[in-house]
Amino acid sequence: MALFGRNKRPERRGTPFNALIVGVGNPGREYAGTRHNVGFDVVDELAKKYSVALKSSRDRALVAEVHSGDTHLLLATPTTFMNDSGNAVGPLALRYGISDPSQIIIVHDELDLEPGVVRIKIGGGLAGHNGLRSISTHLKTQEFVRVRIGVGKPSSKEEGADHVLSRVPQNERQVLDIAVVTAAEAVVLIVEQGAQAAMQQINAR
Repeated sequence: MALFGRNKRPERRGTPFNALIVGVGNPGREYAGTRHNVGFDVVDELAKKYSVALKSSRDRALVAEVHSGDTHLLLATPTTFMNDSGNAVGPLALRYGISDPSQIIIVHDELDLEPGVVRIKIGGGLAGHNGLRSISTHLKTQEFVRVRIGVGKPSSKEEGADHVLSRVPQNERQVLDIAVVTAAEAVVLIVEQGAQAAMQQINAR
């Protein structure tokens, strides 16, 4: 399957990876802890779980390889800005031989869910999320798996950017911190049991 619209052999040889797990957000200290960066927070949580460290790569992302028994994962957080996430995800998937969209898990913030709600979705629409749009453009498909973390909607559409990029009040931060742990659990379930089984467990909560 030519996932990227062209046939090209992956550069990496050796053990194939089970999944590419990408948390999207904006790089830079000024964006740390914002609603838009909960995807970064989940990948950091997974890196701690698997005792690995994210390091700079040539694919415009911080990456870490996880090798645990039969589990082989690539964790990544793009160093592009959110709206250009595909510039990292596309090359990473190509280099590491990820040729099936179901092996790509994108963790992102979701305005259409209440703060702290975590849901798994396979393919479908992009709900106006520019990071997902960029990834879809580069992968030539929308059929990747998403782990969506609710951050709630602002009172008006015009306040959308301020809502996702501003610091989070302490009471909501506690809710999001719990959601980050739940989302990391969701990723592990997807890897171990498949997206459909994970969806039944996580989405029922």
